[in-house]
Amino acid sequence: MAPVIGVVQFPGSNCELDVVEAIEGLGGNGRVLWRRPPISGVDGIVLPGGFAHGDYLRPGAIARFSAVMESVIAFAADGGPVLGICNGFQVLTEAGLLPGALQKNHGLKFRCSQAHIRVETINSAATGTAGVGDVLEIPINHFEGNYTCSPETLDELRANDQIVFRYVDNPNGSTDDIAGVCNAQRNVVGLMPHPERACHPLLGSVDGRSVLGSMLAWTSRGTSALAAPTSASTVR
Repeated sequence: MAPVIGVVQFPGSNCELDVVEAIEGLGGNGRVLWRRPPISGVDGIVLPGGFAHGDYLRPGAIARFSAVMESVIAFAADGGPVLGICNGFQVLTEAGLLPGALQKNHGLKFRCSQAHIRVETINSAATGTAGVGDVLEIPINHFEGNYTCSPETLDELRANDQIVFRYVDNPNGSTDDIAGVCNAQRNVVGLMPHPERACHPLLGSVDGRSVLGSMLAWTSRGTSALAAPTSASTVR
């Protein structure tokens, strides 16, 4: 049975349907979820790109307090795979599910281009089907994608093998060229590039399939799906 991946839609999200299409193209079952809890009947969760709540205050700062995040946090605590893409990565750091923070790009420039990122570990929910050292061509589209953290946190990320992706040619000033990180349990991953925009040959690259395909593969590790939805109002 195809794994069900729930894609949370916040006010201002704009990449949820792209993620659903990419997931379904890989054999999964994508489902757009509204921002109200509970989240149920899913094997994985994606927080997509966009401008959740208009990025007021700072990106992800308001979405972090959305009621649906209680379900996301509980799902992650139970070992379920959670992937945050671009704005979704920002939400995960604001919610404390991932270390560090995202700040404005070096030079205060919006970056929209193809980027090359290197796989640094295969021990994560986004890289299990990849190889260490693989270079993926995946586009970026952000103004606040400059990853930052304290020196102590950086030491921990390196020691615990939690740096999932690094930029080959750093486009935004991110600390240690970091493009994506995971939590200590490996099931929560955030990255700034958009893998859903690199899943079809007409888009110039299919390297995003490695990221989303790895998430689908992770769902087979034995983490049970949450119970079936009890109310149609939880699914949009």
